Amino acid sequence: MRIISKKHLKEFYENPLYFDSKNSLESWHKEVLKTNWKNPNEIKEQYKSASIVGNNRVVFNIHGNKYRLIIAINYPAQIVFIRFVGTHKQYDDIDAKEV
Repeated sequence: MRIISKKHLKEFYENPLYFDSKNSLESWHKEVLKTNWKNPNEIKEQYKSASIVGNNRVVFNIHGNKYRLIIAINYPAQIVFIRFVGTHKQYDDIDAKEV
């Protein structure tokens, strides 16, 4: 998969408040670069705790469920778009299907 854009991940974990997320986000990024998901079921096979929320959006629990990561996926083009990275409180203030 191609990921657009790692910049969002880096901006998040470079914040001193969220520095503990760096290893988890970097690991997720490396794993996803090696995948070729064709549908949401393949994501669930790899990430059991991922939530498929509709509108081609998937929510991942990051760093022991301390943070949330939302992606949008274009399966035919094999592109993952980082749509949101944040805490649970920040996640509660957004609509995961619309970000």
